[in-house]
Amino acid sequence: MDESHRFEYFRSQVQPAVASKLIEFQLLGLDSVTEEEFWVFLIKKKWKKIKKEMKLYEMIQEILSVKASDYLNFATIEAYKASDFSMDDEDELKELLK
Repeated sequence: MDESHRFEYFRSQVQPAVASKLIEFQLLGLDSVTEEEFWVFLIKKKWKKIKKEMKLYEMIQEILSVKASDYLNFATIEAYKASDFSMDDEDELKELLK
């Protein structure tokens, strides 16, 4: 069974835990995190290497144990990966060093 399909199957069931975690993030000042972005974090980072049979309560426990710093580190790295910034462009380098 494809892992992403298995997670999508449980997505509606774990949605209250995701919503709770997003409210916690908002209280910490992270207002811009969407449910979709957080779900991508869970799939790509938290559940990248999982055991074969992950139970629903284990998924919820892992969602609720995510720290804001874990998400911010992931988001920062993803932003760097998606960046088109190049040190080869002299104009961009001058703009950066202003």
